[in-house]
Parts: sequence; C-alpha cells; structure tokens
Amino acid sequence: MRIAIDYTPAVRQQAGIGRYTRGLVQALASLDPHTDYSLFVLGKGNMDRGSEHSTAAAYSLAEGSSLPANFRLRHVPIPYKLLTVAWHRLRLPVPAEFFTGPVDLLHSPDFVLPPLRKAAGLITVHDLAFLRVPECADPRLRDYLTKAVSRSVDRADHILADSQSTQNDLVELMRVSADRISVVPAGVEDRFHPDLPEDELSRVRSAYGLDEPFILSLGTIEPRKNHPRLIRSHALLRQRYPAAPALVIAGGPGWLYEETLEAARQAGPHSVRLLGFVADQDLPALYASARLFVFPSLYEGFGLPPLEAMACGTPVVCSNRPSLPEIVGDAALTTDAEDTEGLASAMQRLLEDEILREQLIRRGLRRAECYSWEQAGEKLLAVYREMLR
Repeated sequence: MRIAIDYTPAVRQQAGIGRYTRGLVQALASLDPHTDYSLFVLGKGNMDRGSEHSTAAAYSLAEGSSLPANFRLRHVPIPYKLLTVAWHRLRLPVPAEFFTGPVDLLHSPDFVLPPLRKAAGLITVHDLAFLRVPECADPRLRDYLTKAVSRSVDRADHILADSQSTQNDLVELMRVSADRISVVPAGVEDRFHPDLPEDELSRVRSAYGLDEPFILSLGTIEPRKNHPRLIRSHALLRQRYPAAPALVIAGGPGWLYEETLEAARQAGPHSVRLLGFVADQDLPALYASARLFVFPSLYEGFGLPPLEAMACGTPVVCSNRPSLPEIVGDAALTTDAEDTEGLASAMQRLLEDEILREQLIRRGLRRAECYSWEQAGEKLLAVYREMLR
C-alpha cells in the first residue's frame, strides 16, 4: 500500500487537529512497518502560537531516526493559504498526487479533501459545529465549511468521525450513509498521568502564577466553549461557597471572544484569570494541579480535555451536550450547558463532597485508559486496509 497523509495540521496546529494528526501518525509508525507512507506538508510554517521546541518535535516525528524508514516527509513549496484557496474556494483541479507522487490512498485529517486523480480519498470530519451551533462560528468560516466539507464528504470514498455523535450528525445533517463512516476516537497520551514529579508541578504553577488552589477550564476562547456562562456560574458558586477557588481559563483567542474578555474583566483578576495559550508540555502539570476541571462546551465532536484531566487524577464537570456524555461515561458530573445554576451546583458538590471526588477520580482514571493512540492507530489501519483490499 502507498498512503499519503496530509501532515500540515500536525505542523501548523499545536492542539486540536494537530495533536490528533500527530497521535495517529505516531501510532501508525509503531504499528505498521510495511506500508509506504508519504506525509506531505503545505508550506513550512511554524505551529501557530507554538514554541520552537514543539515545532521541532512535530518535524522530528517525520524526519528523525525514531520514525521507520517506510515514512517520508514531502514539503509542498506553496503557501498553505494559497493552495487551500486554490483547492477549496476556486476549486482548481490540481490533483494532490502532483505533490505526493503516485499513491493508492490519500487521508486528509482536517475536514476537506483535495482534488485527486486516481487515489482513494479518506477524510476525517471532527464535528459539525458549523451546522449544529452556527451562531457560535465566524460567519465567513461557517459559510466556507458548509460548502467545502459538504463537497468533500460527497467526493470521499470513506469518512472518519471522532465519535458516534459525529457519525450521527453526518447521517442526519449531511445525509451520509452510515456504512461510509468509521469511528476512530482520539487517544490520551501516556504523559497525562497523576504521578508527576513535584518539581514539574511546582515549575508550571510558578510559571503561570498559580500559587493558590484553582478551578481549571481549557479551550480556545470562542462562543462554543461557553466561557461567559462558566464565569457567571463561578460567580454564583462564590456567593454560595465563599471558599471556592478562583477560576482559571487556559486557551488562546479564537473568534467572537469579546464577551468572554468582558465577563472576565467584570469578575476581576482575583476571581477569574485568563492564562491565554498554554504550552503543550505544561498541560499535564496544569491539569494535575487543579482542584477540579470544568468543560461546559455547547458542542464537541469529541472532547479530549476532560479525558486528559481524568488521566491526571482531576475530577471533571462537563456539559451534557454531544459528544461529551459518550466520551466521559459515568466518570464525570454532567449538567445542561445553559444551566448556570446547575453548573454552579455541580462545581460546589465536587468541592465539598470528598467521597464523590474520590469516586470520580477513580472512575476517571479508568475511563481515560479506554482511549489510547495505539487503539486509534489499529482502527485507522483497519480502515486503510479495508479501503485498499
């Protein structure tokens, strides 16, 4: 088999789809020494908001000696945005094989499929937030995704979804036959665990000025993450339970973030802190240092942060919106995403009830073990082989 994978997200994005792409490729590298893999990268820009160390790590996966000889990296010397516009806005029929060389299958892990000459096409659709919660999306991005993803889904030979929830959305909203979709969940990396060295915990707490206990939330500052409602819930929590720790929200700005910034400003720095972008290597210690983790998202195609927090031994409160109940099972407290009082009550329960905390910590550790990149890689490899049988 000759398989091309668009590795651009792994280089351009430190979190989200970038982490998903790196995790799958790492799993394939350990599982499959026989297939000829071509990882192609559009342009050669750094990860957005990533460190030099993280950027180098993304490239070393493809270039270093740790990767088997059946993987090779191909840089496409055309700017990412230019080729994206050509393929998905102007719809120029320049086949991707022009850059990858002859391949049997091309996997695009970032929603859209480039033009192909002979290769079978596989895409990963992570969520349909632009259709499920259109009010939370930038209008221009929403319009682009509605058209580009729909066309890609129609052209793809097969589709991957991160969760059963996303598969259901594809069937309902895009009229895709269920037999054209396979669910390949993301995995939790081994570095997320509760037994971190005290010096690492201290380093991260000191780096971000986290001297006191805190409640943590993590996610790009955008409407879908529901941060303004979380801030109001935290204010209500402190009225009822004055000893409640401050709320810390980690994540860089996305779009339509002004309401969150204003809500945090009104709450004050002693009540709510916005950390901004947090370095990827700091995440395990940040999760492990939190008193609890809160994830009130209005919609998720998967929801990796709650699992990572669980893996670090931190109890979780999250919304009951898709796909979070599917992912967390009985290992978290769930509440309606729009119920400010319910969210405050759930946080208070986990701060006051030590028996419940310990129960959820144990369940969370077991739940996180259900999601590994090795399992994801095995499922993906089975899809590749089935497509090319």
